[in-house]
Amino acid sequence: MSRQLLAIVTEDLEGPEPIEQIRRYVDGDGVELRVVVPAIEATPFRHTLGDVDEPRHDAEQRLERCLRALERSGIVASGEVGDPDPVQSAQDALLKAPADEVLIFEHEQAQARWFENGLLERAQEGIEPPLHMVVLHSDPDGSEHVVGVEDSPAGTINPDEGKEIGSSYLPGLSRGDFAGMVTGIVGTIVAAVLAAAAAVGAGSVAGWRAAAVLIAIGIALINLAHVVGLTLMESVRYRGGFARFFRTLALVGTPVAVLVNLLILLLD
Repeated sequence: MSRQLLAIVTEDLEGPEPIEQIRRYVDGDGVELRVVVPAIEATPFRHTLGDVDEPRHDAEQRLERCLRALERSGIVASGEVGDPDPVQSAQDALLKAPADEVLIFEHEQAQARWFENGLLERAQEGIEPPLHMVVLHSDPDGSEHVVGVEDSPAGTINPDEGKEIGSSYLPGLSRGDFAGMVTGIVGTIVAAVLAAAAAVGAGSVAGWRAAAVLIAIGIALINLAHVVGLTLMESVRYRGGFARFFRTLALVGTPVAVLVNLLILLLD
């Protein structure tokens, strides 16, 4: 029975090293290679808007170039365009047909694109077959060099196992998420109280007093988005760049908002 290899390719295979890395896994008789190119949006904002037409067109062109490059190197492969999320595209492909191993290309941390942050952890969490993460470095001329391969055995891995705080009524939260949520809730209340205190006794809420109110409203909306993500979206695994962005805003932005409103109350 032939062995099935699934490769998730997010960029053009520039230079010989990425193709040679694939060859290492397909060498031998009876290995069938299936390539999936995720239809990734250019920015997180466009991803949020659900921009699909242009990314899918670009992914179809990348897939054609990838298959041609593999064919020139003597590697026969089939291919398809997948979901914008590389991990979801792998999961979708595995539902269509199982694979014995999964190969995913990503860039090193210094060159990581928005969707590659935390990609290894999410892949370990959501992909069952043995996983090989091929880490690439891009030269200024566009050529890619393999700088490392991270292997994970079969089975999923929860990256937060042993570090989660939860109960029957709350999803499992990492300590960082829990700290961000608590800081956000408490800080929002304090910022609102300070803004209200600054506005008390004023004939009209203007100038710095109005700024205090706007700061309180702004930080409340930010923390509300983060808490909703942590509690209501955990079923779809609220992870990645947006989660870290809102957690950082909660942990850093909330104390800053409280401090600014306190200074407005004391000095204005």
